[in-house]
Amino acid sequence: MGTEHDRERKGAVNGPPASTRKRSERPGSMPVVPSIDVEEDETRYLAPIGPTEPSDDRETHSSEAHAPVVPVTAEELQRQIRELEARLKGVLAGSASQDASGGAAGGPETERSPREGGAPAAHGGRGGYGGHGGYACYASEPPLSEPGTARDVLSTDFYLRQWGRAGLRSRSEEVDEFGFDPKYEARYRPLFDFLYRHYFRIDLEGVEHIPGEGRCLMVSNHSGGPIPYDGLMLRAAVRREHPVRRELRWLADDFVYYLPFAGTIMNRLGAVRACPENAERLLAGERLVAVFPEGAKGSGKLYKDRYQLQRFGRGGFIRLCLRTRTPLVPCAIVGAEETNPLFYRVEHVTRALGIPYLPITPTFPALGPLGLVPAPTKWKIRMAEPVRFDAYGPEAADDQILVRRLAERVRATIQGLLDETLATRKSIWFG
Repeated sequence: MGTEHDRERKGAVNGPPASTRKRSERPGSMPVVPSIDVEEDETRYLAPIGPTEPSDDRETHSSEAHAPVVPVTAEELQRQIRELEARLKGVLAGSASQDASGGAAGGPETERSPREGGAPAAHGGRGGYGGHGGYACYASEPPLSEPGTARDVLSTDFYLRQWGRAGLRSRSEEVDEFGFDPKYEARYRPLFDFLYRHYFRIDLEGVEHIPGEGRCLMVSNHSGGPIPYDGLMLRAAVRREHPVRRELRWLADDFVYYLPFAGTIMNRLGAVRACPENAERLLAGERLVAVFPEGAKGSGKLYKDRYQLQRFGRGGFIRLCLRTRTPLVPCAIVGAEETNPLFYRVEHVTRALGIPYLPITPTFPALGPLGLVPAPTKWKIRMAEPVRFDAYGPEAADDQILVRRLAERVRATIQGLLDETLATRKSIWFG
């Protein structure tokens, strides 16, 4: 027993009743102690003091479990992917333009400070590391609906990045060690078939001399002018006319890889950069390989010297056949010399650029890039019986006299095929 004043004082010291404590004392909250101005019955209506978020994960999981699950459609997923790609492009374009405008040169750069709610702040720095350099990309980030700013569109890097992304999207997942892309080659195969059947109207003889399996080396004259099409047409001819549809890989000259995009395109279509190591690796894989021993001198012959074989180097293709015990098939191509008749070539200025010569043809450079389009001449491809080197051992590749004699024999065989085909040809356009 006690007075009312004693009960109130005891409640203030010991806290509210157990029922009130059980309701208010929860994890993450503080108990409410009634003061002398608050009655004991009114404490139940007071909000807890402290963090308002519940720390018990069970309540959150229970609310999420009862929340309805909205299925994501394919259109919505594609839209989200496009938004993410647009945001990534904006970030990359903003960082590239920021570096080009003043970050790398040490000039003033304008950035967006995350602490000031996006207000621009100008300061100086080197390489984008001064001040808040880490947030430089947000200053020039375009909205999601815009592919890039005017400065990005006018810059060369913008188109190179777009070209690279488009190339990666179209690249096949299976690319061999030399860069051949079957998906890329299949996309342009109808064009090559059109050139083979209707544009150059190629007549092929002696394709049966190519073995149906195993390694084999085809040696041909190099022709076609500034842009030789002989490698592509040889590949199309063997793929279309051979009984087992063999795949041909040809060795391309080094100067092709100095031209913009040409080296990558040729690799994806089946060409391989010419060197003994690449040729040995191809033959070790039991593949059919075509080589053009004349090199750039063959495709750069003047029109008055057409179909006159140039020097076959030092006989590297013979040493390759001797070491790998590979049969050799001589091949002659007639008709490609007239596709882009070469009247003159400029060599002194172009050597610094890695290009062997600048061609002067009836249409180039007068018509610009359009002048490089080949004329629709009639082509003939003839193949001789294979030459085998079984009588020689691998050590014969070190005999320079033997190598040069065998190389000259192959060269004479190809020259004979050219002369015979030219003697029977009545017209450049109709064969």
